[in-house]
Order: sequence, then structure tokens, then C-alpha cells
Amino acid sequence: QVQLVESGGGLVQAGGSLRLSCAASGRTFSNYAMGWFRRAPGKERDFVATISWNGGSTFYSDSVRGRFAIFRDDAKNTVYLQMSNLRPEDTAVYYCARRRPGTVATIENSYDYWGQGTQVTVSS
Repeated sequence: QVQLVESGGGLVQAGGSLRLSCAASGRTFSNYAMGWFRRAPGKERDFVATISWNGGSTFYSDSVRGRFAIFRDDAKNTVYLQMSNLRPEDTAVYYCARRRPGTVATIENSYDYWGQGTQVTVSS
């Protein structure tokens, strides 16, 4: 059984930065691509970013590209989301998830394990 635990959320002013962490249990973390999604109040859960199993490839949603960065440390079984120049519209619960091999990175059904989420609130 894989467990994913997010941390690092909080309240920040617009223009500020936060780094989210997602710690994974299990010995196969480095074999899988990972992703971040978010759910804003009253909205569907949306794709944010993904990183390949070896860290060599990343992809971002249009809304965060250039402001967010995803990276991983396989020695720590952890994937990170560095968020900069935050905007009020980035306010959401952020989730990390593990992606099944060979699946489309931007859709929820491609991911088989999810964390519980961490709240990010950006004030204007």
C-alpha cells in the first residue's frame, strides 16, 4: 500500500511563495511519475504539474507555467511543488498523486494513489 502525505500549505499574500512537499511510503517511488492537482472552492479538481519517473521531464498547466516548479528527491521519496508569484486564484487544496505508467498526465484517472491534500490560501 502506498501512502502520500502532503505538507507545506498555508496562508500567503499575493506575490509570495510556498513550497509544498509530498512524502511517499514504499520502495518503488522512483519508478513512477508523480503529479500535483488542485481543487479550488466550488470547482473540479484540476491538473497542475507532473514530473517523469526519472525527473527528466516536466509539464505544467497553462495557469501555472513559469510560476511553479515540480521536482523530486528520490533519496527522500519526496516530490515538491515550488510555487512563486502566487495569485488569489491559486487558492485551493493541493493534492499529490502517483501516475500509472503509460497514461495521460493531465487527467485524474491516470493516477492511482492520492494524498489527503494541503490547503493553500493566497490573500490579495
